[in-house]
Amino acid sequence: MPAPPPRLDLLDLRYFTADLSPDHIGKVKARYLESTGQRCSAFDVCVARTWQARVRALRLPDPAAPVHVCFFANTRHLLPAAATAGFYGNCFYTVKATRASGEVAAADVVDVVRAIRDAKARLGADFARWAAGGFDRDPYELTFTYDSLFVSDWTRLGFLEADYGWGTPTHVLPFSYHPFMAVAVIGAPPKPKPGARIMTMCVQEQHLPEFQEQMMSQQAA
Repeated sequence: MPAPPPRLDLLDLRYFTADLSPDHIGKVKARYLESTGQRCSAFDVCVARTWQARVRALRLPDPAAPVHVCFFANTRHLLPAAATAGFYGNCFYTVKATRASGEVAAADVVDVVRAIRDAKARLGADFARWAAGGFDRDPYELTFTYDSLFVSDWTRLGFLEADYGWGTPTHVLPFSYHPFMAVAVIGAPPKPKPGARIMTMCVQEQHLPEFQEQMMSQQAA
């Protein structure tokens, strides 16, 4: 028997958009390289900044309470060649990082980026384990609770290159959100502004001012 559908509580979330400049993203990437000897991506920086700002805004009373950030990674390259022949649909797997709320709130952004990178590094092993039936709980059965942030990356989907005869779009934004799911969408600012635009509906009204302040203050960090 399949599992019952998940319980979906309406979270009454508020919309907010913030931009991260190329200079700010570059500084975090440089600090991460200096600290770890490894490179990180603009996506890693955007996820880390948004997750940390949100956790700080929530101010959970228990610093040991777990908080999660989840996104989806392409796994076509992990499939046998025969499995992908003639298949043109999506093939993705959930990637989730979990830490104590107090740890995320107090950490240097480099350490939050490291948590994101560690979760991504487990992708191959976790996907193989899932394919072999090695998980007691299906990782695709997601929990949509307020302690979880879901991130979607729109920067490589080709939206800004679409041309239906009157030119490419100046800007692309989500048409709607799901009220049971705290979401951040990473895209590009309106042309010609460079950098990353993070479009969110991920906090409730009482947490919005602090979230806005955290996101805006990061640009000066």
